[in-house]
Amino acid sequence: MKEEKKFSVVQFVIKVLQGALIGLGAVLPGISGGVLCVVFGIYKTIMEFLADPFRKFKTHVPKLIPIGIGGVIGFLGIANVLSILLEAYPGPSVCLFIGLIGGMLPSLFKEAGEQGRSSKSYVSMVIAMILVFALLISLKIFSVQITPNFAWYLFCGFCLALSVIAPGMSFSTLLMPLGLYEPFVGGIGNLDFGVLIPGGIGALATVILFAKAVDTLFKKHYSVAFHAIVGVVIAATIMIIPVDSFMISAMSAVVNVVCFVVGVVAALALDKFNSKYAV
Repeated sequence: MKEEKKFSVVQFVIKVLQGALIGLGAVLPGISGGVLCVVFGIYKTIMEFLADPFRKFKTHVPKLIPIGIGGVIGFLGIANVLSILLEAYPGPSVCLFIGLIGGMLPSLFKEAGEQGRSSKSYVSMVIAMILVFALLISLKIFSVQITPNFAWYLFCGFCLALSVIAPGMSFSTLLMPLGLYEPFVGGIGNLDFGVLIPGGIGALATVILFAKAVDTLFKKHYSVAFHAIVGVVIAATIMIIPVDSFMISAMSAVVNVVCFVVGVVAALALDKFNSKYAV
């Protein structure tokens, strides 16, 4: 009995650690919490619960409790650090994040083609890229300044939940070009209820409204849906390149390049780890 209890405690701790990594991945630019859920073999459990929470409550919630505890720890623990880095070193930080995203792109593209590719897959990727480019370029041309408020934090919550239910989608990819990533992450790290409440409402509403639809979409049109995500990631990443920070001085350009390379190497190392230990 003691050995069985010890084993269950060990399993609980392992799941908490996995949840912490998922929470870390959810907030860290370039890494998707959904992908880490796939890696740790719990994505299916999460989606089954989210798609039908009432019928799956008794069977799935006990499995997800330690994951949830770890997720909160990882998410809140890193949010404040990222906010400080973005405020103190915006150029190098963004270049590091771009490196992380760039380093994850090959594995993301590989995962998108796991069930084959068709002309529709590439069309969806190109259309997604064009739409994101059009949106973000339009915001720049017309000098649209987005002021974070309750409605925009609802949108942030939507993106956050989407990054979990849609593997490969990092919510930072959508928020950074809009200038919403830093205030959203900073608000979470500082436990600002003006950010936490609308963000939580947006995330919960997204799960309720879209979890089942996203699950069905990926089951029936996996390649098309995943290639669209790849298109969004590529376009949004290109749009956040801090061109101005490269022009300040030769030293700042070198620092940015070094940060980019470090990000790529870190992402490739994580991908190698994932491929070795993926469930």
